[in-house]
Amino acid sequence: MFEIQPMSPEHYRRQTRRSTLVIVLLFLLLAMLCATASSQLFGTPGGDNFKWNLIGVLAGLALTVAFVRLQLWSRPFMAAAVYGWRLKRSLLRVTNQMHQVKAGVARGDAQAMQLLRFYHLGLTQMHQLDGNSGELSQLVREIDAHREAMAQRGLDPQQQPLDPAWLEAVKGFK
Repeated sequence: MFEIQPMSPEHYRRQTRRSTLVIVLLFLLLAMLCATASSQLFGTPGGDNFKWNLIGVLAGLALTVAFVRLQLWSRPFMAAAVYGWRLKRSLLRVTNQMHQVKAGVARGDAQAMQLLRFYHLGLTQMHQLDGNSGELSQLVREIDAHREAMAQRGLDPQQQPLDPAWLEAVKGFK
């Protein structure tokens, strides 16, 4: 279960820049090593070794992905990037069912209303973390109206966790 956590946009951007730099440097190092090794081992001296270089770069990419997921993912310096990735994945899960969520909200379904509120809170935070508040201004009216509808029904507007049961519950709405 994913839960929205408070986070400073400045801290988020600083940490994600740092983790991105580490990953890019790791990829460059591994891609260069693998490309060199593959062309040295399998290539022909003075010949066209493009395919061996390409295979080496792809191997470097695969090693980078594996190293990040297996070794770096749980490190403190990656926490902000991992949080951002999980937030975006959670928002995507809701987006993929948005027509069903909105149909449930139109019917007054409490779980659909909670799911839409989580989406609004998560989207707001993602825009703040990314420093992209311009797009968010277009949704302010919809967000405020939905929050008021929840208050009228006595539902808690602070939907920080994403309950997977809510996603299952709205699957039947059309």
